[in-house]
Amino acid sequence: MTYASHLFSHSRKLKSATNLLHHDSILLVRCLTNDIRPSIEKVDVGRHPDIVKVHRHFFVPGRREKTPFVGIFKRTISTEPTRKLNGLTGLAFTQVVPASQLHHTRGFSADSGLPPHQEIGMPSLSPTMTEGNIARWLKKEGDKVTPGEVLCEVETDKATVEMECMEEGYIAKIIHGDGAKELKVGEIIAITVEDEEDIPKFKDYKPSSSGGPAPAKEPSVSSPPEKEAVKEPVSSPEPTFSRASDASSPSDRVFSSPLARKLAEEHNISLSSIKGTGPDGRIVKADIEDYLASRGKDVAATAPKAKAAPAAASLDYVNIPHTQIRKVTASRLLMSKQTIPHYYLTVDTCVDKLMELRNQLNSLQEASGGKRLSINDLVIKAAALALRRVPQCNSSWTDDYIRQYNNVNINVAVQTDNGLYVPVIRDADKKGLSKISEEVKLLAQKARENSLKPEDYEGGTFTVSNLGGPFGIKQFCAIINPPQSGILAVGSAEKRVIPGVGPDQNKFASFMSVTLSCDHRVIDGAIGAEWLKAFKGYVENPESMLL
Repeated sequence: MTYASHLFSHSRKLKSATNLLHHDSILLVRCLTNDIRPSIEKVDVGRHPDIVKVHRHFFVPGRREKTPFVGIFKRTISTEPTRKLNGLTGLAFTQVVPASQLHHTRGFSADSGLPPHQEIGMPSLSPTMTEGNIARWLKKEGDKVTPGEVLCEVETDKATVEMECMEEGYIAKIIHGDGAKELKVGEIIAITVEDEEDIPKFKDYKPSSSGGPAPAKEPSVSSPPEKEAVKEPVSSPEPTFSRASDASSPSDRVFSSPLARKLAEEHNISLSSIKGTGPDGRIVKADIEDYLASRGKDVAATAPKAKAAPAAASLDYVNIPHTQIRKVTASRLLMSKQTIPHYYLTVDTCVDKLMELRNQLNSLQEASGGKRLSINDLVIKAAALALRRVPQCNSSWTDDYIRQYNNVNINVAVQTDNGLYVPVIRDADKKGLSKISEEVKLLAQKARENSLKPEDYEGGTFTVSNLGGPFGIKQFCAIINPPQSGILAVGSAEKRVIPGVGPDQNKFASFMSVTLSCDHRVIDGAIGAEWLKAFKGYVENPESMLL
């Protein structure tokens, strides 16, 4: 209690504890004495396997009612409802946040060996972000920081984003420096303190392996066996048990994961000779790898010939590391193709009037000093108006309902050296062609410079991908960008002969092929055809887009 009183009286932050507890973006709850007894009501495991969400109540002396809050804790805590805890002993407190998103891993230390400090974690800067890279630090150890200052640049799954400081203080320790790769969301990257004289005390500071603060004194809470029990299922997402095809009876059955069996078959290893360390003795991938390491050169001699063939050929190649955007794009598109029932509708549209209107508008743009319009700008406008006319295609699927959007936000696919980006044009149905053209050019430039912000690519309801104009692709089928239900693939325009009544009455016209990829759970065939009919009407009669 004496230490708690000292901390409250000397800390500039904790003097305004009431405001701190009710802060709208980050709520901080700290238990400093044994008089406050936490009671675990519910434990939820989120999408991050090393973090659990704990719904708790605090019993505060002098109050009859419970004081509730929701906390994000490291998974090393004990979650048995019968366990009695004093204060927060043994708990690695990370952060209490509203339901929006995790920004910083922060916590005050009450250890006798270290002064009060804050742990800054890798923030979640996009809905799909699970890990990130540190491009560079703009501050160094010992620098003073104030709220709003940029600490470092973080490379997310979408772009490079500036990470701002949220509290005043000094940078005592940078855990992960420039170029640090694949840091999990919530992993500690830096330590800050209030007082400059406390900086040298963190010279040799090292966070615990779980990514939280320094380990607690109670080894039973975060002992190595418990960590292994948590991490093992995460590294092997295969089913818990699998049948062994060569088992002759239930007593002879060897339980193993599919990945472990595949690895064992590639190296001619009998599963019966390996002792499993997984749940209930199940053989996992790590067991096979340990067995191979113990065999050493013997394993290399018995490796399949197919594996040795590429090395013998001495192929000349270069390994190009994955960027964050390529890894996330690959996983999302794989999920889309595996879980969304795609079907495709193609239609040819005559674009003679569209090109004529574009030439007229560009003459006006040049006269007024504006930028030239592209065919893709008009296609985006036509797609947005068609979505407004057929709103069923401006929807997304959930397990409980179909969500139909009132806003028409069009994502535009942009190819860069780092990968594929899809910046968004918001309310494209309500904007003029010149405004759409300006935004497309600006967002495409930011995508190539890898400087897009989350608001530049989040919130799209439909996507347009054009490979015709830049690359001359005649026709293709695009993969739906989840959670959206449709994407339009635009091909190139080509001259075609239109037969007339007589032999000399043939004429030429330019036609463009477009293919609509639909999620059949949301967009039925007739609805998709109705949308394409509306889109074709706008393209072949572009004056109607101006009404």
